[in-house]
Amino acid sequence: MALTQRLEFRQSQSLVMTPQLMQAIKLLQLSNLDLSAFVEEELERNPLLERAADGPEPPVAGEPAMERPDYGDSDGSSSYGDDGDASDMAAGPGGEAAFEPGQEEWLNRDLGSRAEIEQTLDTRLDNVFSEEPAEAAARAAQDAPPSVYTEWGGGASSDDEYNLEAFVAAELTLADHLAEQLAVAFSAPAQRMIGQYLIDLVDDAGYLPADLGQAAERLGASQQAVDEVVAVLQKFDPPGVCARNLSECLAIQLRELDRYDPAMQALVEHLDLLAKRDIAALRKLCGVDDEDITDMIAEIRRLDPKPGLKFGTARTQTMVPDVYVRPGPDGGWHVELNSDTLPRVLVNQSYYAELSKTIRKDGDKSYFTDCLQNATWLVRALDQRARTILKVATEIVRQQDGFFTYGVAHLRPLNLKAVADAIQMHESTVSRVTANKYMATNRGSFELKYFFTASIASADGGEAHSAEAVRHHIKQLIDGEAPSAILSDDTIVERLRASGIDIARRTVAKYREAMRIPSSVQRRRDKQSMLGNALSAPASSSDRSRDTAPV
Repeated sequence: MALTQRLEFRQSQSLVMTPQLMQAIKLLQLSNLDLSAFVEEELERNPLLERAADGPEPPVAGEPAMERPDYGDSDGSSSYGDDGDASDMAAGPGGEAAFEPGQEEWLNRDLGSRAEIEQTLDTRLDNVFSEEPAEAAARAAQDAPPSVYTEWGGGASSDDEYNLEAFVAAELTLADHLAEQLAVAFSAPAQRMIGQYLIDLVDDAGYLPADLGQAAERLGASQQAVDEVVAVLQKFDPPGVCARNLSECLAIQLRELDRYDPAMQALVEHLDLLAKRDIAALRKLCGVDDEDITDMIAEIRRLDPKPGLKFGTARTQTMVPDVYVRPGPDGGWHVELNSDTLPRVLVNQSYYAELSKTIRKDGDKSYFTDCLQNATWLVRALDQRARTILKVATEIVRQQDGFFTYGVAHLRPLNLKAVADAIQMHESTVSRVTANKYMATNRGSFELKYFFTASIASADGGEAHSAEAVRHHIKQLIDGEAPSAILSDDTIVERLRASGIDIARRTVAKYREAMRIPSSVQRRRDKQSMLGNALSAPASSSDRSRDTAPV
């Protein structure tokens, strides 16, 4: 076998992941909050990128107007029609503001030396230009009396700068509230150090970790010293704080109310029986009758299981929809993007043209060329992202028309491939579009992934059913059951098959547990307990009325 060298020509296709393509893919799967943060970073990093909503700065008195590009539509808004087309988010530079001819001639004229200027004006320059305008304005503002009352106290300097948020007190957190009490409760530095370390371990609900042995080891203190500090912390306000479990939290609050007797102690130590509604076992353990156990359970319910939530915690971010779906005038549905969540940025072409005339270094030229390329690609990627989201949302609305018209029961089985084939895109693109995106409809706000559900076969060989619709049907059956006729999982399977849904018992149990619906035994116990309380309340009120009636 001879080894030889030769040249061959081959033609092939390959996909190269350029940085621009990677950026477009990254932007496609970002939520509106992450996208805004990303655009803010790009605005700080790229000098050729600017917000579309920024207006021209007012010219300073006595100075010529600066050259600024005219971008046509100043508000930067984007309108999206039914066909999914979006208006261009970037526009080229328009007219440029030029100096007046007389003004430009005066600027270019040589006025001569200082002596010649003074001879021409017949006076000294100090008399004509006594001080700079900026210095005069600063001195006048400094010598002027305060015009607002808050200036005397160091507040706002003018009505335009008045900020009401500056007078709002900061929200008190649980850690700050406990730290204030810690400074009064302990005088020894070692105990204060242990107490502050434990306060830092308290979660938002007001609980300490169950095992504090590691805390004693890190602090270099004995377990007894840590337990003594914990005992003092548990007496702090609010009652029940710094507990290590729910039973201890309720016990602290009952001691505060002077209601922690042996019967209540037995009840608190067996909260698992209370969760199971095993009233008979609780009554036996506590050694009380039916009336006393009912009063004890009612008193437990009046306690606060999470005392730390009364104080300030981290603010939750409200979900902002990316797409709006409204009924159309022709009986269809109108799909439009939420323009408030779309960052509007522009490329400052005139600034780049001005810089390219003055830059001489090769390094500076390459830097600004890269900035221009990155800014252009970012604007195109944002526009393409908006178009893709609108196209995917429109196809989802078309596929799930029954859901928007009639409700969850008419939700159809849908997968990514069906949407990708309809809009001629790849499944991975549709998956990235539906991630962290929300749709506001006439039936509420839903994540785009909500409309993609598995299919469940029909019992009569008809059209398959959506898993979400089946879950909704199961919940309706359980909500409508009577206390005397609780539906088991097997009974639910039989009723679903009678409705044309072929489903297994283990699937029903899985859906029921996912919806946090207890078993049939637990539901029977809960509903019978609620029914017994409802029947005993009128009887007790009638007995009191007979006792207080006059003879």
